[in-house]
Amino acid sequence: MSGVFATPRPLPHRRTPALAGTAVIVLALPVFLVAGWRLEAWAIAAALWVVYLAVGELLAHVPLGDDNLAAAGLVAFVRLTRAVVLMAILIIIAVKSSELGLPAAIVYGLAFTVEFLLSLFEYFGGEAGS
Repeated sequence: MSGVFATPRPLPHRRTPALAGTAVIVLALPVFLVAGWRLEAWAIAAALWVVYLAVGELLAHVPLGDDNLAAAGLVAFVRLTRAVVLMAILIIIAVKSSELGLPAAIVYGLAFTVEFLLSLFEYFGGEAGS
């Protein structure tokens, strides 16, 4: 397989995407206040975002590489699982109370999307490695 997806690149820095996602969460607070929406919904999104970032930070300290394939598999599994579990929590909250779950899911989803897209841009915009 050749092309842009097969070209190895160094991992991008996580700081800028994480800060951009956090900015979405922070900027959503005044929107909630002005619109009169329930602050509990914002707090749910913010708490889930903190959990998302905390798990990502823990995973960043796991050594990866060809000589540590078990750790790489574990990191991949946990990264996938954290996204699924956090979205499942939002779905459960939305089923119980759409007034809480829907706004929380929108804010969390926007933060996740911004973080993910910036991570992709940094990865594919980086210098190709060998």
